[in-house]
Amino acid sequence: MTKNTTLTAVTGDMQHKRFRGKRAIAIVAAGLLLAGAGGAYAFYSTTGAGTGSAKNAPGNGTLVLTASFAPGLTPGASTPVTFTVTNPGTSTLNLNTITSVVSTSPSGCLPADFSISPVVVDIRVPGTPKNQAAVPVAIQPTGTLAFADTALNQDLCKDAVVTLTLSSN
Repeated sequence: MTKNTTLTAVTGDMQHKRFRGKRAIAIVAAGLLLAGAGGAYAFYSTTGAGTGSAKNAPGNGTLVLTASFAPGLTPGASTPVTFTVTNPGTSTLNLNTITSVVSTSPSGCLPADFSISPVVVDIRVPGTPKNQAAVPVAIQPTGTLAFADTALNQDLCKDAVVTLTLSSN
């Protein structure tokens, strides 16, 4: 019986060691599994560098100027000329001076009989946001169109059309 007891004791001890070995393997496997899962969320710290570029617009855009004045001008009289400006582009543009060139129709009515001085306005005209319509903006000050009363017969200027061609800088 003693022999049996010793055998049982040795067998029990081996079972305990075998259980501890399986337990250790399970713990190691679980640790590796967790380490692998944690590795999915791991990252490396690093630095970076780079550049980016784009070409600007080739020009600042163009302003649209409009003049209006009352009909019925007669020799020796003058009339106020009002101006509006529209900026269809997206960038803000400067408008400094409006210059007018007079033309007439019919050709016998002399453009030289009419005069208008350059108008200094010196304003910034905001651009129009994309996908919106440009809105005309009234300009101050106004100009004055004068019709000279000369010694020549000016009958060809009766009912003539006077046109101002505008430019700016």
